[in-house]
Amino acid sequence: MAIDPIRHETFPVEALRAEFPALQNAQSTVFFDNAAGAQVPGRVLDAVNRHLLEHNVQRGGRYPQSLAVDATITRARAHVAAFLNARRPEEVAFGMNATSFIRTVSLAIGQMLGKRDEIIVTDLDHEANVATWLALQGMGARIRWWRMREDGRLHPDDLRPLLGARTRLVACTLASNALGSVVEVRTVAELAHAAGAELFVDAVHYGPHGPIDVQALGCDYLVCSGYKIFAPHMGFLWGRYAALAALPTFREDFIPDEPPGKIEAGTFIYENVAGMTAAVDYLGALGRRLAGRSCDPEPDGLQKDCHIAMQGIQAYERTLSSALLDMLHARGAVIYGSADASRVNERVPTVCFNLPGRSPAEVVTAAADAGIGIRDGHMYAPRLMQRLGLALETGAVRVSLSHYNTLEEIDRLDAVLERLTAG
Repeated sequence: MAIDPIRHETFPVEALRAEFPALQNAQSTVFFDNAAGAQVPGRVLDAVNRHLLEHNVQRGGRYPQSLAVDATITRARAHVAAFLNARRPEEVAFGMNATSFIRTVSLAIGQMLGKRDEIIVTDLDHEANVATWLALQGMGARIRWWRMREDGRLHPDDLRPLLGARTRLVACTLASNALGSVVEVRTVAELAHAAGAELFVDAVHYGPHGPIDVQALGCDYLVCSGYKIFAPHMGFLWGRYAALAALPTFREDFIPDEPPGKIEAGTFIYENVAGMTAAVDYLGALGRRLAGRSCDPEPDGLQKDCHIAMQGIQAYERTLSSALLDMLHARGAVIYGSADASRVNERVPTVCFNLPGRSPAEVVTAAADAGIGIRDGHMYAPRLMQRLGLALETGAVRVSLSHYNTLEEIDRLDAVLERLTAG
């Protein structure tokens, strides 16, 4: 279900900000480092506290508190499956973080190479979705590089000649955590599958910025981090059920060799999974609000509600992206990747830049002194920094916005950059 385009005048940003305690407790602070982790709604805090207070026990028992943990996990799987439009909840596995899941899958793929021994990686990705695959060279994998173009984007046409009878898997991001560039994953999936290969998608950075529909994307595996999507620190992996079932993974003997248990080695943090459920509930409520419906969810309507919410967030954030890019142009910043404010549909509101004559550390420190949290450095993407000609020790400045940020906050950053450029 599509909704009308959301403009900054109609998106309920102030009402939504009121749902985030951190934004109320630190009213003078501007959180522009959301790529490193987002703030959480009050209902998420409540869910975590409720779990710890009422059933902070191990699952698998016969007493009420333990049965409640089982129910919490079952509900969380169903919620995340709805958020992703997965075919079944068993395709969702919970764990510590996205990196550990990428490593779990990469180790399994390394044991299944055979004649298909080529892994394609990119120089746009977070290092977690590069180094984990490079490590398979010790298991006989051959690495091929899908290179970013000068526009800061991965182009499917450049992938075509890399694919062949030896391709086992393509690993790429859905959106760059440094440049904000969005990748045409659906096209990538079609190309990979036509060559008989699989596609692994890192959706960690894209997760809070737009709809994720794993069936529409056509990928085989996808990872996210809950703490980027308004939940506590945790990660989750989605995979096609048949693909997950085929993976040789570590598990204790008493764990059945089937998803999702075979993917979830050890105990994960149940209270944080409860918080992830509440984060999806927050998005569902936002979707119903944007659609003009009551706050009561329809039966089996959570997937639709989340999709509407993410459409609305995406549309509003494009207004923020455009304003941020215009401001940086006005301050003479060197913007890395796409700097065209008219093409914000190709990005999320994450921008890396530098100010001529000012080090990244200077810019970030000046912003911090003004109560604005931004970041400098290599953004865990050292190969990308190398492509951009930037030293790892200094890197760039990154501003990463979320749907609870405002145009007025961008104006506050503009005032800081104005002082720096004038000085």
